[in-house]
Order: sequence, then C-alpha cells, then structure tokens
Amino acid sequence: MQGAEPILSLKAVRKMFGPQAAVDSIDLDIAEGEFFTIVGPSGSGKTTMLRMLAGMDTPTSGDILLNGKRINDVPANKRPTCMVFQSLALFPHRTVGQNIEFPLKIRGEDPERRKARALQLMDLLRLPQSYYAKNVLKCSGGERQRVALARALAYDPQILFFDEPLSAIDYKLRKTLEKELKDIHRETKKTFVYITHSLEEAMVMSDRIGVMRAGKLVQVGTPQEIYSTPNTRFVSEFVGDVNVIPVTLGSDGLLHSPTGATYKPPRIPPGFRDGHLVIRPEYLKFLASPGEADNAISGSLYNEYALGSRIQYQVRVGETVFVVEKLRQQPFTGQLDDTVTIGWDAQDAILVTD
Repeated sequence: MQGAEPILSLKAVRKMFGPQAAVDSIDLDIAEGEFFTIVGPSGSGKTTMLRMLAGMDTPTSGDILLNGKRINDVPANKRPTCMVFQSLALFPHRTVGQNIEFPLKIRGEDPERRKARALQLMDLLRLPQSYYAKNVLKCSGGERQRVALARALAYDPQILFFDEPLSAIDYKLRKTLEKELKDIHRETKKTFVYITHSLEEAMVMSDRIGVMRAGKLVQVGTPQEIYSTPNTRFVSEFVGDVNVIPVTLGSDGLLHSPTGATYKPPRIPPGFRDGHLVIRPEYLKFLASPGEADNAISGSLYNEYALGSRIQYQVRVGETVFVVEKLRQQPFTGQLDDTVTIGWDAQDAILVTD
C-alpha cells in the first residue's frame, strides 16, 4: 500500500533443497494492512515462501524482517502471526465456540472474556451465535472456513497467512467467501498474505499480487497492473485468456509476424527487438471493414461459448485461433463458419518478452 511502511520484508531470501532453489533470491516488501497474494503454478515456490514467512521453514540464505527485526530463526509459535491452512486444522471433537476460543484459553483468559470474544468474532464472520455450542463437524464447508478464520483472528496476530484456504470449496461458495474475506480484511485492517494457484481469486481480493515462476517473483503489482501490463508472456497467459502473436520489430517501425502479416505497434518497450504481441479478448472487436481499427485480420468464425454475462467467440486465422469476448447484451450476430474480420487498436495491445 502506497506510503505505508513495510511490516514484512524479504532480502535476497533463498531456500535450497539439495541443488534445487525452491525460492531463489526474493526481494519483497509487504506493507502493514496490505492484502498481498502470491500466485503461481504448482512447483513455483509459493508454498515454500509462505512457510518461511510463517516460521515453519528457515531460509538457506537472506533475511526475513518483521517490523525491521530479523526473524529467520524465530519459531512460528513465537511470531505475532497466524496461519489458516487449506485443511483448516479444526478440532473435530470441539464446538464452534471452543475452536474459536482455543488461542485465548492457551493464553489463560478467563471463560467469560473468551466467550465474549468468540461471539464477537462469530458476528464478524457472519456465524449465528446459536452455533457457539454446535459441534464443528456439523457445520458446512463454508461455515468451517469461517470458524478457522475466527480462530486465527482470536490470536490477534499482526499478520495472517493463508495457504489456499478456498481451493477445496465449490465455485459458488468460493465466490461468496472471496468477497467476505476482502470485507473482513477491510474491517480488521490486518495484514493478509495469501497464496493461491487461482489468479481469479487473487484479482478479486488483493491490493497487490506477486507472480512466481521457478522460485522467482517475476512480477509484483496491483491487479490492474498485472492484468493490463504483464512484463512477460508467462505472466500474460497466467492472468486469463490472451491472444499472443510472435513478432519482430522491423526497420519500418511495424511489427512483423512469421505469417508475413504486419501490425501497427503499441508503445514499444526500451530495447525491444522481438517477442510477443498480446491482445486481451475484450479488446478484439468484429469489424464491418478493416479501416475501423488500427490492425485487422480475417478468418472463420469457429465457435462461441456463453460465459454468464460474457460471450467468447473463436476465430480461426490460418493455424491460429483468436478469442474475441463481448458482453451478452452486445452479442455478435454472425453464424458459425462465416468469414469475419476482427481487429484491435494499437494502444489496446502490449508487447512482452519471453
């Protein structure tokens, strides 16, 4: 968050497993009160990084700083942080209230104060107070997620870490909990550090996102920056559907593709010679004539897919399939196998390297 002092910093942090660097020389500052999400495919190093932040693993080299103090060797139970696990790790033989109160009981809080705090957190997490005496196993999956989060908040940690807590939940409930988690973050003003393989989750909830690949943070930015200005093809393709064209910058100032087609370029990054032209599906449009856009290509309308409020169309141009996306209230009236012209304006595309 702009202007805020970092509560958590990583300085050249590396974690080796034998000759393999699971996390490779990471530098990162996370601001107090920020919702920071780490995304990446399986094996990218995001879980290893989270475990080091939470105190469950020790870096091979580099430093982790909490409020400016080195905590590399401070065990998890001595840190002012708490982890919400994918498995939730609730006590199955205890009630909702007993699960939430557990951290307070360990601290020696008296029963009345424990119950009052548990009920307060249940209200915050939208759990009916009547659930206080309910066995946690009789709760739904979404309710158990809320209990786990309430228990984590009962510790009153400075930072909450989340290890893919929504990955095992059905789609509709996951969408609801994403919004609730963002609301809870806003209400509690705690620092949240969240890992997921779902960029969609990250886009909904996060203040900033860090994209990991092969142990490195390849890009850090706001959801808008990650989506609109990815710095590599990997990031662009990881963050939703894209149309990607390999190109080389010619001496004529145009982009040349292997098919022989040329395109008017967007802003050209310093030093760019070759790479990929990336166009998001929502920036492609069907054209009545090629002159309606800076760049135009013709192909065959191959298929269409209804995606709730959006419709995606596939257009085959030679061996390449382009994806065009329109809002449902603005559908395209062409028929499958029609020859169509699609295009985009230069400023609506971006150039990336590999």
